[in-house]
Amino acid sequence: MSNPFQDRLPNVIGNSHIRIPQREAFQALLDYAINTVDPEREVGIVLPVGCGKSGCITLAPFAFRSSRTLVIAPGLFITGQLVNDFNPSDSNMFYQKCDVLTGGPYPEPVEIRGKTANRSDLEEANVVITNIQQVQGEDNRWLQNLPPDFFDLILFDEGHHSVADSYEALKKRFPAARIINFSATPSRADGKVMSGRVIYSYPICRAIQEGYVKRLKAVQLNPRSLRYVRRLDSQELEVNLDEVRRLGEEEADFRRSIVTSAETLNTIVDASIRELTRLRKLTSENRLKIIASALNFEHCRQIVEAYRARSLRADYVHSREDSAANKRVMEKLNNHELDVIVQVRKLGEGFDHPLLSVAAVFSIFSNLSPFVQFVGRIMRVIQQNTPGHILNQGVVVFHAGANIARQWTDFQTYSEADQDYFDQLLPLEGIDPADQRDEREFTPLLHLNYEIEVKGQSEVQLQEIHLLEEDEAAAIRLLQERGLISGDFDPKRQTLQPIPTTKIAQRQAMRSSLDMRVRTEAARVLHEYNLNPGGHELDRQHLGRDNLIVLKAAIDRHINSLVGKTGGHRNEFSQPELEKIDASFTELVIAAVNEVFNGN
Repeated sequence: MSNPFQDRLPNVIGNSHIRIPQREAFQALLDYAINTVDPEREVGIVLPVGCGKSGCITLAPFAFRSSRTLVIAPGLFITGQLVNDFNPSDSNMFYQKCDVLTGGPYPEPVEIRGKTANRSDLEEANVVITNIQQVQGEDNRWLQNLPPDFFDLILFDEGHHSVADSYEALKKRFPAARIINFSATPSRADGKVMSGRVIYSYPICRAIQEGYVKRLKAVQLNPRSLRYVRRLDSQELEVNLDEVRRLGEEEADFRRSIVTSAETLNTIVDASIRELTRLRKLTSENRLKIIASALNFEHCRQIVEAYRARSLRADYVHSREDSAANKRVMEKLNNHELDVIVQVRKLGEGFDHPLLSVAAVFSIFSNLSPFVQFVGRIMRVIQQNTPGHILNQGVVVFHAGANIARQWTDFQTYSEADQDYFDQLLPLEGIDPADQRDEREFTPLLHLNYEIEVKGQSEVQLQEIHLLEEDEAAAIRLLQERGLISGDFDPKRQTLQPIPTTKIAQRQAMRSSLDMRVRTEAARVLHEYNLNPGGHELDRQHLGRDNLIVLKAAIDRHINSLVGKTGGHRNEFSQPELEKIDASFTELVIAAVNEVFNGN
């Protein structure tokens, strides 16, 4: 049977449709594949977001003249993208779109997903694409039934995950297969480095210069002083900016409290809106958007409320929400019905929405890898292959007390790194690796060691930190001539002016946020009681209501009773009533839980 990976010569090296990093990575794979003197089994390719990693994966089997290749992705979303890149029935299939192969036959792909594929499908395929969940576990039917030599090449997309146990088991099951790890980041959130020597890396600085990713800068919020109460001893302290930075570098609880305080939240919101407004005026593109990273579900709600209070269209996605709810939000994002998308542990690897241009950091990044993954959401260019295009700009906004500047400094190093850099770990703080995940959720009120309550901060200065240092005098003069910035504009230090909010907008934002807060608490309580939100154990009147609805309705009743309202009249809540609900929310939930579970 014909095998295009072995019988056909791909048009790569002189192909103008193939990007520079794709051509160079393919050449590196060719050089590695022909090395028969003590060859390494496992190597890595590092490409920034937007530089054509998926295309490199479709080309790699040709470099090895593979008999059968296994492609592994970390999740369903990326798997679907890779399947499309190999699928000859898809008009955007990579081999056709980029003139890699002129006409058929094309490599035969098959996807492992559930029970849709069988053994004979895999035997007829040249490339098998799946996600790691489909081929893990001791009793996995694929690992049990396939012979050890079934694959001669394994390609891991987002290869920094490949040090996990599930990946190691897969490697051992096919011991003769060569392994290539493809990733935008060489290390995981727990500090473990991607397996194998990196044989090719494409620095972000080159990617920016070639127009493959956006030009980036960071805006750090620097309060001249900050007042806070240390909850351990109730002592109120005021510290200057240098001390804010020191505490942010040394005290994990200080960082957590900084990013969850109302004062900090509002300044990050204001600064990110300022940057979004600036970019929209500069580019005349009103579809540009903000992406925000939150710590947990409740923090997510607070951030959404803050943006809505400033009349921006904001919504959120979260791993705890059902897929239908997240899908509705994503449809609004793709239809440009949102200005801000807030996320917790979502919109990660593989997510592609180039009109995201401002990244607002409300969360904590203790390692470079998850920080680069988040920043990567705003790195995809709007105008392809056009270096310096006015639309291809991204801004990262963070607070000085969150210790993000340190990550940014490492990001600057990473952007200009050579291969030797990727052999190094990036330990940034002394946290138990067993407690690290891709993006950790925190519940700040549970921390007792150095928990603080931020009471206020004085005049907040904006400090711009550019990823690539260049002379911007000409650009500043152009913006001054256009009247987009003032004549005395100082790019190094500016004072953040808070964005005014109307009382009506604040009330509407609090009102719309209340339903999210009630759902969040109801889901949290059910989790504590080990009850499925979709179950019916609490539906004692047999009305067909699931557990989440029963508990949510009880909380709603107590809320309405507190302010003397009946059901269906939440739109009539006044600002004082909403503030009263906010102050009493914990007690209201406790009363509702007692009613539902204890009949009190």
